[in-house]
Amino acid sequence: MTPPKEPHSPDNGDDVSRCLSLLSRLDASPKLPQTPKSTLLRLVKAELRFLSRPIRPLASNLGYLDAVCHVIHHPAVRSISRVCRPVGPASGVHVDVVCAFRRVPAWVLVSDRNPSYVTWVGSPGGKRKGLRDRVERVITSARSAGALRPERVVFVFARGMGDGVSKDLVGQFGAVEIGLLDELEVFEEMEEGWVGIKTMESEEFRWALDCRVFEIKIGEDSGAKGPTLGTLEGKEEMGLCDAFGSLLSKMRLSGLDAVELINFDTTALIAMVSGISNGGAEHLLKAPEDEMRARFKSNYEFVIAQAMSELQHPILAELENVIAGKKGIVCQSVYLEFQELVVMCGGPNEKMRASQLVKWLLVVPDTPSTRLMDLPTTRKLALKNKIAFGTGDHWHAPTLTANMGFVRAISQTGMSLLTIEHRPRALTGLLSDCTSLGL
Repeated sequence: MTPPKEPHSPDNGDDVSRCLSLLSRLDASPKLPQTPKSTLLRLVKAELRFLSRPIRPLASNLGYLDAVCHVIHHPAVRSISRVCRPVGPASGVHVDVVCAFRRVPAWVLVSDRNPSYVTWVGSPGGKRKGLRDRVERVITSARSAGALRPERVVFVFARGMGDGVSKDLVGQFGAVEIGLLDELEVFEEMEEGWVGIKTMESEEFRWALDCRVFEIKIGEDSGAKGPTLGTLEGKEEMGLCDAFGSLLSKMRLSGLDAVELINFDTTALIAMVSGISNGGAEHLLKAPEDEMRARFKSNYEFVIAQAMSELQHPILAELENVIAGKKGIVCQSVYLEFQELVVMCGGPNEKMRASQLVKWLLVVPDTPSTRLMDLPTTRKLALKNKIAFGTGDHWHAPTLTANMGFVRAISQTGMSLLTIEHRPRALTGLLSDCTSLGL
């Protein structure tokens, strides 16, 4: 909701400093993909040029851009696909952040207007539209956005809102006021190992305290809640003491709700059981090259690159941090594909690990979300991937994957999708991860 520039009185030099600080924060942000980052950086640089003019500007959008930056870096905001762009059918409506908000597909609209300028009904003659007209346009566009349709529209009023306007928003559109403090980190690291408690005067708390945030439901949740998934209680412990066993022990056998779910695609399952990930990388690199080329043929370079990567950064240790405390799910199609690949390409130890891994996963029916299935099926958006990722989307669970080609193709559609990237690993098919190479 890009606001009209409003009169302000701060010193222009202070605004320039704030603008430079904002540019630095955005440029270093790990949360923003390249395309949304470029869009936002372009807008901030334009504002910097505006503020740097010799004559002091009477109005600025700096507060609005700063508020968008705060929203982007809030822990509840993930998988950002678009920033400050029109979204929806035809010309669409301006949406400040297209993302997953608390794991749900959402459009976020941000206002930094002075509450006294926010009116419910527009001025006579239609020279200035009120909030009601804007909300109606956004909701209409969201409901007809097809594959980009959000489940929630979130309105962030960074400088607050008058009680009269908020009552109209709640009463006429069923909006629910929500807080932003739940996900903010209370503790902070201090020098010499001490841990302190952040004060309410810190920037992130102060900003959240000033805000009023309202959420409007566009459709029913596509996901379901945990108890209907069933549990894996009663599974016997595997008794493994190696890295693979440690990885399995970090997964939750019984789940409470969708907060604890993580969806696996085939690449993730293979990475966990691969001989490369489980002690075989060094032996692969020491083996005679002609023997390895004969075994892996055109995949030789691919496998060797993975082995070198594994020695530098063991993947199971990284995956432990990702899956710790979460309940793993896998859709029926992925489960069957994984089983087939292990039978055809896996070595004895890889097959043994695969049989143990699936005992710790909950196999769910193929239930891809409507929004993913509404995307056209193409070479880059293959049906099997839409089913695998779409099932995770249905349960509001991030999908752990190395299939970044599909992730990029989804991002290019403007859709926000919860995913977690891991480095790829291949099945080796060796008799033993460590001794079959004659070493």
